[in-house]
Amino acid sequence: MNSLADPGAIASLVARLNKLHPERPRAWGRMTPNEMLCHLADSFDVTLGTRPCTPVDTWLGRTVIKYVALHTSMAWPQGTKTTREVQQGLGGTPPVDFERDRARAIGLLERFAAADATYVKHPFFGPLTKDEWMVWGYRHTDHHLRQFAL
Repeated sequence: MNSLADPGAIASLVARLNKLHPERPRAWGRMTPNEMLCHLADSFDVTLGTRPCTPVDTWLGRTVIKYVALHTSMAWPQGTKTTREVQQGLGGTPPVDFERDRARAIGLLERFAAADATYVKHPFFGPLTKDEWMVWGYRHTDHHLRQFAL
């Protein structure tokens, strides 16, 4: 299972994020490249506890779905709903400047993966271990990069 704790994982994701440009066509979904960057940054902000988010965890989300999402190689489904606080067009940070938004997403990715980072409960999966957080961070970022064929 890929993880942000793997050697070179962060550098690989950053290189993929740096290949993204504002006009890159999406393979699926509704977000633009800039909206996706804001969504990633907002999601890292939520998990670090610096952006409030209403929990939507259920027994199924905390157990079965969490296990499948973080402990199997099954691809995450396209078009999965997210919480209002990180959803573009609802409560997510609106994009302003592509390069600034990319820098924010990369900075938060690096801060999230830092050895001394602390996390709040995941809004859908509930409490996660450090290893699970590192898998979530990688898989969430990768999921959205694949949205733009990166």
